[in-house]
Amino acid sequence: MAEIILKIHISVQEDKAGWTFAVKDNGIGIDKKYQKQIFGVFRRLHTRKEYPGTGLGLSICQKIIERHGKKLWVDPKPGMGSTFYFIIPKNVSYKLDEYLS
Repeated sequence: MAEIILKIHISVQEDKAGWTFAVKDNGIGIDKKYQKQIFGVFRRLHTRKEYPGTGLGLSICQKIIERHGKKLWVDPKPGMGSTFYFIIPKNVSYKLDEYLS
């Protein structure tokens, strides 16, 4: 089996809603029927033996983005990777203690 070199591309665009970030990878992709499920706490689509992880990463990201009144979503391409999008509002001051409480 050939080794796949993983690639991640990050871009950002300013718009009325704030800063829209796109994080694109060339991984295994996600079937569209699971695109909402993957944001659940401890939700995994594969066993830990197949792919490492806890099933917490995307749910934590979603909570952080929602805390700012914005959203996180995915445009999946099964077998070709996925692009995750999120918006960060403009003119927001961030304090570390807000995330630690």
